[in-house]
Amino acid sequence: MCKLSTMKVDEESNNYWKGKGFMSTELTKTYRNLFEEAGIDPALVKQRLEEVKQTFFYGADDERVYFPVGEDMGYITDTGNDDVRTEGMSYGMMMCVQLDMKEEFDRLWKWSKTYMWMDEGFNEGYFAWSCQLDGTKNANGPAPDGEEFFALALFFAAHRWGNGEGIFDYTSQAKDILRACIHKGQNGRIGTPMWNHDNHQILFVPGADFTDPSYHLPHFYELFAQWADEEDREFWKKAVKASRDYLAVACHPVTGFSAEYAEFDGSPMSRPLPWTKDRHDWFYSDAYRTVANIGLDYEWYGVDAGQRIAAERIQEYLLQARAKEEYYIYEIDGSVVEGSKAHHPLAIPATVAQSALAIPKGDTKAYETALGWVKAFWDMPLRTGKYRYYDNCLYMFAFLALSGNYRIWR
Repeated sequence: MCKLSTMKVDEESNNYWKGKGFMSTELTKTYRNLFEEAGIDPALVKQRLEEVKQTFFYGADDERVYFPVGEDMGYITDTGNDDVRTEGMSYGMMMCVQLDMKEEFDRLWKWSKTYMWMDEGFNEGYFAWSCQLDGTKNANGPAPDGEEFFALALFFAAHRWGNGEGIFDYTSQAKDILRACIHKGQNGRIGTPMWNHDNHQILFVPGADFTDPSYHLPHFYELFAQWADEEDREFWKKAVKASRDYLAVACHPVTGFSAEYAEFDGSPMSRPLPWTKDRHDWFYSDAYRTVANIGLDYEWYGVDAGQRIAAERIQEYLLQARAKEEYYIYEIDGSVVEGSKAHHPLAIPATVAQSALAIPKGDTKAYETALGWVKAFWDMPLRTGKYRYYDNCLYMFAFLALSGNYRIWR
């Protein structure tokens, strides 16, 4: 196991970034610690983060979701479905680079490349979104949120630890992923891209004619626009604007809720999917992440294209649910789906708490409401049992973000 480390900035790295024409965000940016703003002792925050990390990665079998495999691999499992998903693997890698856990990062990456990556066929260059615990692929289709998290986690790893060889040449691996994401189907290459080239929006799956609001990560694209292949950087700059503009219209004007899947104009995607009869036009599961992403984007870049207000709206709208500690499945207008209970009861308050990063500090009602969500999240334990995976992934990200430890690594 790797211990948490404090960031060290020496004169050599300082001069390096000056020579590149800009200062590293890590050398210049101060990240908000919302727990401290809420009156919690920073020493307790540091201690609690270590406890959360240990539970998530190395706790009891009904607590952890990370499992080492052999001498040099490991996976994060969706405990509710007993499989391994690119969502969880890429999330785990992002957590590891933020927590300075290089061994675990490399184990997750090697498992992903060994079992999930597809080196031939229509989806060559992508990762199979679901595998069995022994590495057998459950499907040959990718899920774009995995690719975007893989890419940025790899870039961060290169900047924090340096590149290695082969699959551990993190920078080249990240560039390969992004190249596939936007160039498949071009210049004789088979397959379909993960982004729509007309509107620069990420797709739910390659070839789809709709999107998933929680996949829109403009703060990631800001960095892809700096670090991807030079000829693709203009595309990523356009994706930044497209996603911020999209999030402004995809979140309901009263509740702040987004739908799980949505049309390119932001309206809920109510059409039946060809492979399932399930609904995805409500505030459920994937959709919880949208306001959390808005919070982190605002913390990293402070740009408001109209999306920031969704954080205020959702925090206000769910106050009564928080007071009762009862969350449901909702229509995006806030109507409760009859007879429902939230299947991820920690994911909702965790992501709403993370959205507090979108609320500027000040003596305002919105700021006080935001701090109330932060305090409520502080009092929440990690989830245990079979369905802990998704809740605890979003819990970990919220804790990192709210403690000032979800950072840009240049």
